[in-house]
Formats: sequence, structure tokens, C-alpha cells
Amino acid sequence: MGVYPPSLGQLIEQLSKLPGIGKKSAERLALHVLRSPKELAEGLAQSLLDVKEKIRFCSVCFNLADTDPCPICTDDRRENGMLCVVEGPGDQLAIEKSGAFQGRYHVLQGVLSPLDGIGVEDLRISELMSRLRKENIKEIILALNPTVEGEATASYLTDLLKGKGIAITRIAFGIPLGGDLKYIDTMTLKTSLDNRSSCDS
Repeated sequence: MGVYPPSLGQLIEQLSKLPGIGKKSAERLALHVLRSPKELAEGLAQSLLDVKEKIRFCSVCFNLADTDPCPICTDDRRENGMLCVVEGPGDQLAIEKSGAFQGRYHVLQGVLSPLDGIGVEDLRISELMSRLRKENIKEIILALNPTVEGEATASYLTDLLKGKGIAITRIAFGIPLGGDLKYIDTMTLKTSLDNRSSCDS
């Protein structure tokens, strides 16, 4: 016999299946739902169903959206000709939150990783090439994570895009604002030195 009534135990079990939610956190969340007004549980249940039923990939940029094309792809105020290529929706969201980029996006839905069986055909690379022809793209910004897989993907895309009359740039990586040099790892320091910029620019 379980410690909790079956319905509460089932909720705890389901919540504990979420990433980053251990048994203790699942118990705390389940007990919070139990103590809260019924409207919270109804709203939570409806939101979960809505996410599964309404969210899809935008057919243009392959970001998550509940309309197709997504609001960014249909926004006339966005700067045309500039495309920021990211690994996944979370990366796009991080850039969008910064407010520093006003162009459009292309979400690859992953990076090249032969060890995991992820090749060129598994990413949205052919769709990216198709967009270049349709949208008069003048600059591609590669905003891929500085991992081995991210670097390999950036290198592959750079080679693929060469000779197409498109500027190819990468976001800068290096020492974070407010960082202390003596605590920065050697790879980050090397990247910062390799990608140093002129003080006149």
C-alpha cells in the first residue's frame, strides 16, 4: 500500500517523469495542486492539452508556434535579408529575449552528431537552402552553441554557403560581462583572444 492515496500517488509519479523534477519536487508540486483551488488544476490540465494539440513547427523557420507561419515570420517590421540560424527553439527564445536581433530565424532542430546518428538529412538544412533562394538573404548569422557538435555544424554550413554571395557571420563567444579573468576557463580565454575586436570599431 502506498503512502499517498492512489490518485495523488499517480500525480506524483507523472510529475516526476518531467526533466529536472525529482521525487521530492514532484511531491511538493502535487501537494501544492491539491491545496490550491480547483481552477488551478483545471487551468494546468487545459494548458497541457493545448500544448499537445496546438503547438507545431512553423513551416518557414521551424520554430515552435501555434499559428503557421509563426508571428515572427509574418511580422512586416522584421528586417528582411538577415537570417539567424540556431540549434533549437530555446536558443531562438534566448536571442529574442535579448532584444538585440530584429531579423528572422531558422531553427535547425539539432546539430550534426554522427555518434548520435544525427546527420545532415536529420536537420532543417535543405529548408535553409531553399529559403536563401526565396527570401533574398544577404547575411546568415550562425548562432550555434560552442560545443563540438555546434562547431562541426557551423563549419559544415559555412562551407555549404560559401560562394553564394551571402555574408556569413558568427556570434561572438568569450568572457561574460562582469567576468573575472582569473576564474575564466582556458578555452573561453583562447576563444576571446582569437575573436578579439578593434577598440576603434
